[in-house]
Formats: sequence, structure tokens, C-alpha cells
Amino acid sequence: MATDYEKLLKRIEGNLNETKKGTEKRFELPIVDIMWEGQKTFLRNFLDFPKALRRDPEKILQYLSKEFAVPAERMGEKAIFVGKRDPADFSRLFKIYFKDYVECPTCKSPDTKIEKEKRISFLICEACGAKSPLIGKYA
Repeated sequence: MATDYEKLLKRIEGNLNETKKGTEKRFELPIVDIMWEGQKTFLRNFLDFPKALRRDPEKILQYLSKEFAVPAERMGEKAIFVGKRDPADFSRLFKIYFKDYVECPTCKSPDTKIEKEKRISFLICEACGAKSPLIGKYA
């Protein structure tokens, strides 16, 4: 009887590992496309990020502006930042934003939405149904 149980346990463990591998590979952030002009940095594909993350472009721009501690504005598909910024800095900040405001802390799924109840924002996972409070105002 113990062998049947152990076989079943191994089968379930194998299925869990396959599912976990699938979710990690499924979500990828777009590649940062920047251009410098004088002392300004243009993020040419800015709108690709809010689409991929399924979040409000204004909140993401506000987040980047605060993290870089510089003014930023949006012009069509582009975002303009004062000062020269490295593409790696943008990539790093988008990954942090993804972890803090998009990824489900329970199942690590990127399929989430934000709902506000009273004055608190919650991250609701569409995959597992988890509801987590969000800290910060960039949700």
C-alpha cells in the first residue's frame, strides 16, 4: 500500500514541477528600447510595458519617475526622462514593479488585477483567487 501512495505522490510532484516551469517561461517583459538626445532619455517602447503588465501607463510612469528621482512625461508611445539612464536600470525597475505590483505572491502567476476597497488596493489573482493587500501607490 505504501508503494502505491509513494507512486502517486511522485506523479503529483512531477505534475507540479511541470506546471511551475510553464508559468515561469510564460511571462516575459519586452526588451527596453531607449535613445538619448542631449540630457534626455527616451524610452521608445514605453507603451509595450503597460500592455504586457496589464497596468495603467500613468501609474507605471509615475513609478519610474519616482524611482529615478527625475521628472518624466509621456509623448505618444514614448516616455521622456531627464538625464541619461541606462537600459539595465529600466529593466531592473520593471522587474521590481512586476514582483511588487503584478505577480501573485501565492502562486507567482502574472494573471492578476487590482481592486480598490475603501482606501486599500488589493492584488487579486485570476489563477488561484488569492487576495493580497498592496503597499505603495503605484498599483
